Amino acid sequence: MQRVCVIGLGPIGNRHAAIYQEHAGCELVGLCDVDRPRADKAAETFGVPAFYSVDEMLSKLSPTMASVATGGVEYGSDHYEPTMQALAHGCHVLCEKPICNEIAPALEMVHQATTRGLCFGINLNHRFTPAARLAKQWVDDGRIGHQLFMNMSMWISNPNESSPWFQIKALHPHTVDIMRYYCGDIEAVQCFVTKAPGRRIWSTAQFGMRFASGSIGQLTGSYDIERGHPMERCELAGVNGRFVIDDLYREATLYAAGDPQKIVYTNPVFGGFRDFGDTFRDRLGTFVDQLNDGVAPAEVDGSGADGLAAQKVLAAAIESVQTESIVKVDELFPD
Repeated sequence: MQRVCVIGLGPIGNRHAAIYQEHAGCELVGLCDVDRPRADKAAETFGVPAFYSVDEMLSKLSPTMASVATGGVEYGSDHYEPTMQALAHGCHVLCEKPICNEIAPALEMVHQATTRGLCFGINLNHRFTPAARLAKQWVDDGRIGHQLFMNMSMWISNPNESSPWFQIKALHPHTVDIMRYYCGDIEAVQCFVTKAPGRRIWSTAQFGMRFASGSIGQLTGSYDIERGHPMERCELAGVNGRFVIDDLYREATLYAAGDPQKIVYTNPVFGGFRDFGDTFRDRLGTFVDQLNDGVAPAEVDGSGADGLAAQKVLAAAIESVQTESIVKVDELFPD
């Protein structure tokens, strides 16, 4: 049974708290936010004590797990400090994406967790659906075969303006993680960007990628398109077949080579995912379950290392835009 605290109590942090309070494998024991009214309101809602200092909460409650749901610049600049504090107190940590908006602090976060032998996960919730897991099984079972190409796309309407790279750093940890989940490491990136009328940031981007396996990929993403259906699409093709996932959990379709019949998984009306919020329930619940099962830190699904790898790819994409060149990820970030 995990004793869980939540750090950062905006809408996402409140969602985390509600999920932990419902989960049979953990107990929500404390909440923390530097915004006192926000912390107090959440404490009243969930019936657990509020704190305004991370160290004070960790010292008084001794939780076994911390959920870091802070935000900051590019949705990630405020993740570093509370994550490092929680790890220093011996807590396993689940952190919101992106792991951090800068690579150097993200490296420190992963190193700290590894050094202390603690589990460190990132809320890469788009891989935590029945459709995504089924597609991964198709890959593992050889139903796709030697991989040839992947097409990935995701778009939502987000009118917020931050740095020029806000859309790349904040939206695409999800899409790059999905691409890596199925195809492995990405070794080279070329990126082009544009913006809708009235936008100041690069709010739409298209990436060309080469995987370490030799297969190739394309990713298109935007903060300029109204929320609609579908929001996300993933297609992976190989010599043995091809699959398509529509909208994370809604449907997955396998097209076997040479077979006019297709295999379709459709999210069931009863017993399936109710809405996008269930991706959070699955992801957070999986992390708690893995802790309770004693999983090794290196085996965490959607780990800090996965989050760091995605941000390195995105940093390479930004370098590509700035230099108008193809950028090799390992050359930009040599070991």
